[in-house]
Parts: sequence; structure tokens; C-alpha cells
Amino acid sequence: MPHLSGTVEASGVVRLNVQRTRLTPEQFALLCQENRELRFELTAQQELVIMAPAGSETGWRNNKIAVRLGTWAEADGTGLAFDSSAGFTLPNSAIRSPDASWVRRETWDALTGDQRKGFAPLCPDFVMELRSPTDRLSDLQDKMQEYIDNGTRLGWLIDPIDRRVYVYRPSQSVEMLDDPATLSGDPVLPGFVLAVRELW
Repeated sequence: MPHLSGTVEASGVVRLNVQRTRLTPEQFALLCQENRELRFELTAQQELVIMAPAGSETGWRNNKIAVRLGTWAEADGTGLAFDSSAGFTLPNSAIRSPDASWVRRETWDALTGDQRKGFAPLCPDFVMELRSPTDRLSDLQDKMQEYIDNGTRLGWLIDPIDRRVYVYRPSQSVEMLDDPATLSGDPVLPGFVLAVRELW
């Protein structure tokens, strides 16, 4: 049996090095299906990240941002919105699950049926990550940069702990906003406005 080495962080997140194990996409999908009470991600360095379910307050915030994005996406019609249960296989081979995301319809329509059923091989055009009390800000910032490096056109890292938002765009410096009232998705998400203070 392959040896697994790993670390347990103070937040309760477990990181296992599965590089030598050579976890296939099918095995990763099966692992997720058989452990639905946990949330998994796989980094580009073949590190399996295991997270416990979100706390109730974080779950409420996650639901609020997913509902707001989903309502806008249904009305706009140019793409599809996804909640935190959706995983995507990024171009760098990492499998990530943003707290909320949006993909242009033409990108989604170009996938096969099997690709849609699995962890779709794409990087969302827009991602949101919401910091929970157990998240290290630096880990989320690294993840946001990874999204941008793999094709995301707009990313919001929302930090209700410090009441800040970090806005990520390709080829631009990260913009930090202190206690903003709203965020505008223009031009990537035309007309989408999120009332951020509803999350504090």
C-alpha cells in the first residue's frame, strides 16, 4: 500500500501528499462520492486537501452569494452559475471548488456530456471565495492567484472577518477594498452587483 504523508493544520484542514500514489481523476471522484460529508480539493502538486463542512454562519454566507449569483445568471442567460459543491479541473491539473463561480455558456456548451458530469476541465470565468474563521487568508490568496493564472477573468475574495474584499483581475495588481458597500461584476458579469455588507 502506498505511503501517505501529510499535515494537519490548526484549522482542521488535512493535507496529504498523494504524488507517489498517483491518484487518478476517477479515483478522486470516487473518494468524493464515498465521503460526501467532507470537501476535497487536489492541488497541482498532487496534494489532497481535506476540509470539514463549513460552520453554520459560513454556510449561510455561502448560500447568500450563490443565490445572488444564480439569480443574476438566470436573468442574464450568457452563462451558468455554480455553488461550492462544483469542482473544476484547471489547466494546471488542480481540482478546485470555488465557493461560487460562473462559466460562459459557449465554454460550457463546448464540453462533452461526460466532461460536464465530472470535474469539468475548465477554469471558471468568475470565482468567489469566502473566508471562514478557520481559513488562512494567505491560502485563499494563493488559490485566487491560481484561478487568475489558469484563466479566470474576475475573482473576489470576500473576508467578513476583516470586512475586506480582494479583487483579482488578469495582468493587474490585486485591489483591496475596506468595507465596501457593493461590488460590481462589470464588465465580466454585466449588471451583477453584490451587496457585500449583507454578509457582515
